[in-house]
Amino acid sequence: MRKLSIYKQLLAFFIAGIVGFTALGGWISVQAQTESQISPNTEQLNLVGDGKPFKPADLEQSEKPYDRDRGIPRGIDNRIPMRSRYYPWSTIGRVEGITADGESYYCTGTLVASNIVLTNAHCVIDSETHQLSKELRFIPNVINGKSQSPGDMSKVENIAKSVLYGTDFKDGGFDNVKNQSNDWALMIINQPLGRKYGHLGWKSLPASTLIKQKRGKLFFVGYSSDYPDPSKKGYESLTAGKGFTASYEDGCSIVGEESNHFYHNCATAGGSSGGPIIDWIDGLPYIVALNNGEAKNSITGQDIINFAVKMDFLDNLTGRK
Repeated sequence: MRKLSIYKQLLAFFIAGIVGFTALGGWISVQAQTESQISPNTEQLNLVGDGKPFKPADLEQSEKPYDRDRGIPRGIDNRIPMRSRYYPWSTIGRVEGITADGESYYCTGTLVASNIVLTNAHCVIDSETHQLSKELRFIPNVINGKSQSPGDMSKVENIAKSVLYGTDFKDGGFDNVKNQSNDWALMIINQPLGRKYGHLGWKSLPASTLIKQKRGKLFFVGYSSDYPDPSKKGYESLTAGKGFTASYEDGCSIVGEESNHFYHNCATAGGSSGGPIIDWIDGLPYIVALNNGEAKNSITGQDIINFAVKMDFLDNLTGRK
């Protein structure tokens, strides 16, 4: 959501110089304060323990997030618009929240059960004030500002009634390595959207497998605040603005591990917090890591490396370990 203090525990091979850590939420506007209807850590989760993906029988599947009219030059920026209504792209959407101070923001989230959305802890609780957001909702499969069904954009639907989060950031904020590795949250929403849109599975793969065997084979989806640019050739129809169509990048990698979290090189920006890093395993889509922040050179603003949460916390929650 905002620039945080200097991150002091990067691996030595990244870059010499001044490095800042940024959590990747996106601010929208200021809105009136409302009383929170969200309960923290109190809901009994109905999360399927086997971690397998689910595709509704009447929903088509596509291994790429674009249909027959791609026609987008990749150039230096390898991201392309996520414009598919097919599974598994249907499971990913915008998490929209209002802070305790009445500020509006957004992140990225993914359905992992019929009524459970996976995102970052800093997308549901302010990492500086430690206060839970007053309102949270999930809008699935937003493309050019529109979801599949008009009802999915309603203010009264898809509201989170409770959340479970890995950290409240009271012990050192993002400078605390434990908070970084526990920067996950599960939103329990009031609609069983997974029955319609499907949900992704997850796998907790060893770092050695991800870094060596899966290098260049992963892909990432996030509602980045710098994307898309409708002035760019091929993007002219995406008129809703930046952050209202997700970006997709394939061929990215987990490149390192430290203190129980991953480093990755997928393209990210504000709003992509909570975006899934996905691998196709035996023809099925699994989340293998959860994007949550980036390191920048605070003088030049240049991205250095990105951070991701491991998925073993879901194994622990569901008794798989």
